[in-house]
Amino acid sequence: MTVDDTTMARLVEAARAVRANAYAPYSKFAVGAAVLDEQGRIHAGCNVENAAYPQGWCAETSALAALVAAGARRVLAVAVVGVAADPVTPCGGCRQKIREFAAADCPVWAADLQQVRARHTLGGLLPAGFGPQHLQG
Repeated sequence: MTVDDTTMARLVEAARAVRANAYAPYSKFAVGAAVLDEQGRIHAGCNVENAAYPQGWCAETSALAALVAAGARRVLAVAVVGVAADPVTPCGGCRQKIREFAAADCPVWAADLQQVRARHTLGGLLPAGFGPQHLQG
């Protein structure tokens, strides 16, 4: 499946929409994420905070959980939406979680409520990442 700009725009819109559902009463920092699976389906998730830090989870984690719950195993593209001075990209832990399901050339777009602010690949965000192939003998 080809991941074109139209597909990425759909991912960004899904991430924007789900961001509105974020549960962020402590940080007030709402994030939405969407991932594209190998069947062309979009799975979205938002961050969910917890009073017992660090028991909450990131938007990317929520999106990946939705992907796995739907029976998918490959991430072909990622979009993250957050509002900050700098583009909001996945944290280090989420980069590793995405790596479990995505190749180094997987596009990762960072957007805010108006525009895409940065375009990366997973390999650019997580160079020399550790993945499932490292555990295969």
